Amino acid sequence: MPGANTRAMEKAKTLPCDAIIFDLEDAVAADAKADARRQVTDMLRDGDYGYRELIVRINGLETPWGADDLAAASELPVHGLLFPKVESAVQVQKIVGALDASGGTALPIWVMIETPKGVLDVRQVAAASDRVECLVMGTSDLVKELRAQHTPSRGNLAFALQHCVLAAREAGVDILDGVHLDFRNLESFQAACEQGRAMGFDGKTLIHPSQVDGANSAFGYSDGEVEDARAVLKVWAEAQAAGKGVAELDGRLIENLHAAEAERVIAFAQALSSRS
Repeated sequence: MPGANTRAMEKAKTLPCDAIIFDLEDAVAADAKADARRQVTDMLRDGDYGYRELIVRINGLETPWGADDLAAASELPVHGLLFPKVESAVQVQKIVGALDASGGTALPIWVMIETPKGVLDVRQVAAASDRVECLVMGTSDLVKELRAQHTPSRGNLAFALQHCVLAAREAGVDILDGVHLDFRNLESFQAACEQGRAMGFDGKTLIHPSQVDGANSAFGYSDGEVEDARAVLKVWAEAQAAGKGVAELDGRLIENLHAAEAERVIAFAQALSSRS
């Protein structure tokens, strides 16, 4: 949500999304930065965002606004700060130091991966600190930096996207796919969501409320998938009780890795259903 748009930030209180990113960076013009910072501060202090994770994307620390953004956001009731164009472990360590100096010693760090160097060095970035909690793909900036083009298939970005997913899994952090700019084309958006889910992304960053339902559908689990997970655990428990190392369900071979995935699906569904 643009930090300069109070109406949008108010609207966010009603959206069935997992997290809200209050943006002080790209979505805010230079002459509106201070006003946006003040408005985000007021909105977050008022609260009433329910179960949603609250994240503030600040301007880079090297910009004229970054230090003030960091100082203000460190005092807010948020779940983390998102930093743009992170490219190295050294940069992450500087962020950690700046957060500690501002009093945000417990704040998790989210990082944008949106440059060629950021992609190539993403393993070091993801593992630079145990404060790094989530990687966020900045595909719009990445396409520009690559001198590439936005294509429906995103085949030209496949290596970069998959490389970053691998790094996230190695480091044990979450990773979110980039935004879909053609927000009125819900068909192409849905295809991008399904592609991201198939690659292993944990979710997708969104730029319009109309995209929320499609993302939830693509990255969530249907009732049928949850029931299948329960069936997997049932036959697996029966196989273990019988001293067997494998089980069978509807012609499928079930092993311990399938049981572990089924447990994750059920835990995910329970977490969603417990929202209020």
